Amino acid sequence: MSNSAQTSASNRIQMLLDEGSFVEIGGRVTARNTDFNMTAKETPADGVVTGYGTIDGGLVYVYSQDASVLGGSIGEMHAKKISNIYGMAMKMGAPVIGLIDCAGLRLQEATDALAGFGELYLAQSLASGVVPQICAIFGSCGGGMAVSAALADFTLMEEKTGRLFVNSPNTLDGNYKEKCDTSSAKFQSEETGTVDFTGSEAEVLEQIRTLISILPANNEDDMSYDECTDDLNRLCEGIEGWAGDTKEALKAISDDNFFVETKAAYGPAMVTGFIRLNGMTVGCVANRTEVYGENGEKEKEFDGGLTSRGCEKAEEMVKFCDAFNIPVLTLVNVKGYQAVKCTEKKIAKAAAKLTYAYANATVPKVTVITGKAYGTAYLTMASKAVGADMVYAWPNAEIGMMDAACAAKIMYAGEIAQSEDAAALISEKAAEYRALQSSAEAAARRGYVDDIIEAQETRKRVIAAFEMLFTKREDRPAKKHGTV
Repeated sequence: MSNSAQTSASNRIQMLLDEGSFVEIGGRVTARNTDFNMTAKETPADGVVTGYGTIDGGLVYVYSQDASVLGGSIGEMHAKKISNIYGMAMKMGAPVIGLIDCAGLRLQEATDALAGFGELYLAQSLASGVVPQICAIFGSCGGGMAVSAALADFTLMEEKTGRLFVNSPNTLDGNYKEKCDTSSAKFQSEETGTVDFTGSEAEVLEQIRTLISILPANNEDDMSYDECTDDLNRLCEGIEGWAGDTKEALKAISDDNFFVETKAAYGPAMVTGFIRLNGMTVGCVANRTEVYGENGEKEKEFDGGLTSRGCEKAEEMVKFCDAFNIPVLTLVNVKGYQAVKCTEKKIAKAAAKLTYAYANATVPKVTVITGKAYGTAYLTMASKAVGADMVYAWPNAEIGMMDAACAAKIMYAGEIAQSEDAAALISEKAAEYRALQSSAEAAARRGYVDDIIEAQETRKRVIAAFEMLFTKREDRPAKKHGTV
């Protein structure tokens, strides 16, 4: 039982962890500062409950901010307690979970609080890529705490009371909260991509438990395997119908249709998340051209172009998986780059970062081309050329510079202009171009595709590929790190 009062902070910990598993650390710590009559203020646990416990039997470290103590503001000892938890987590190789409800920097402690914030940033930075970091926002998360939340691997947010901001909505020129609530879960998940999941408090806590169950405890010891009860050779009947909505295709491939999507509301033309294959956690990146609702009706349609937002979320997924030795599966169906002004501002750099993430990743990488794979956008999406270990294609996949009809119109422009039946000529030349240059068969003959597989066999072929790649070892040129 926690030494702290049973506030919402400690209650959240009890709801999150296995029953009776929580052990508090530093429960009797209070603020050291005596300025501004601080000695007259009660600061139990200095506004943050810290300790360790288990989720499904696995060790985790957790801190939960208490808004009833000076608004949950971060002071010197508050920050030191969290940094101490990070230090222990790195020694033991266990995830860190932060439950956020913080008014920001404690003004009464000023520079001491700032130094504490800096120590927390350092601890999070050192832990990045060593142990998974998850933070969930239940109240305010403003100013410097917003930076801390963004340093985490996964950020979750309570959809009604959570507020995430560096500058509050009312301080932005020409804006006020009622006009555009830039601190809301909706804005932070849809517009900034900072938040991975939103929901009620109970849903957020359950999502954390799910994440912990599928993620490695650290970058060396993978205890995330689970027993597979699904048929490894199960055929994915009708999966070709989900070539557009790859979220559903990934579910069809996964053990027992398990799928955890990340950043679902941000850049929806790209799907990222985790599935299980033969009990093993696999990170996924997939182009998406259609979105279907639970009723089976099509809700959205995209043009098949690679977007800057899609590249950003895919890059984060690939880098996370590489850091924690999680294999990566990529489903490709891309026609090129999205031709929109707002995308054009960032697409070159975003695509470069995604290309680099794939090329730099040394984990097993399997790619399945389910539809179109055109131009350099296709290269960016884990092509054989940038380091995919195994590349499969469905029979009707198209791989090349551009659509065959468009290529024919360019290559035979003169003949088409003089032809009495231009449509027939275009059709003839397009068919010829498709057979020679842009079919799955043509790509396979050149070694850019390892095999052409029936769509329904995707699950068993991908599982076999990852099993073969299980002992993969690959070095990179000696350097401190890349700069992309």
